[in-house]
Amino acid sequence: MKSIKNHLSLVIALVSILFSIQIFTIVERSVDAYKNNLANNYSIVVVSQNTMDNNAFFEINKLISSVSELTPDSVIQRLNSEMNAKNIELLKLSLPKFYKISLAHYPTPQEIEELKKDLLKNKSITKVEAFSHTHDTTYKLLLMFKSVISIFAVSTFLVTILLIFKELSIWQFKHSERMSIMALFGAPVWLRSAVLFRLAIGDALIASILVFILFSYLESNTWILQQFTYIGINVIIFNHFNDFLLLSGVAVLLSIFLATFIVIGHKEEA
Repeated sequence: MKSIKNHLSLVIALVSILFSIQIFTIVERSVDAYKNNLANNYSIVVVSQNTMDNNAFFEINKLISSVSELTPDSVIQRLNSEMNAKNIELLKLSLPKFYKISLAHYPTPQEIEELKKDLLKNKSITKVEAFSHTHDTTYKLLLMFKSVISIFAVSTFLVTILLIFKELSIWQFKHSERMSIMALFGAPVWLRSAVLFRLAIGDALIASILVFILFSYLESNTWILQQFTYIGINVIIFNHFNDFLLLSGVAVLLSIFLATFIVIGHKEEA
């Protein structure tokens, strides 16, 4: 019973680490997907005194992905809806040209400022409206959300490592007498510590399988998928091959590393 309890403690600790890593991965993918969604909806309005070719905009900055000219009809209707047709046509000729610029990706505040400077260097462009306040607020919220998740993941990772180290130390202590006897007969360190490494690797694989089952279920959960749909993004919650390979690799390598550290420490005390 005690053996099962020790195994369970180690497995739960490893599951906690793998769960935190996968949650951070999902958040990373969600933020990237949301950035792409924002990039598709975010645009900059440029005012020019002269008609400009799209290629002229592309040469200004590589961040610009597409350009479309805005018709002045909506602007004129807001100014005066009772103007006659002749005056409207004259007003259209006197108005500057308005262009809507879409970007290749959701920019940082620094990229926005650099883009504005590059656009204003053109003599035809008189004004650039980047909606900086709204953009900066959204960008900072994304960074804050990502930072909070990162701090949570790192904290869980560190605390759980200490728990795993403690569990492996307990197992090493329980088998210390057997290891000492084997040492008297000249058994190498790797043979004396084989039980500890089998425990570490076995529990790491068990934890990986449990996490695989858990996230496979979450991936097909209708409620979770609906939440991403409401936000307007499509996120891969769990990649059965790449994510499982990464998580199992982390679990096995971490367990082997901690087990090796304990064995080396025990060797020094001998």
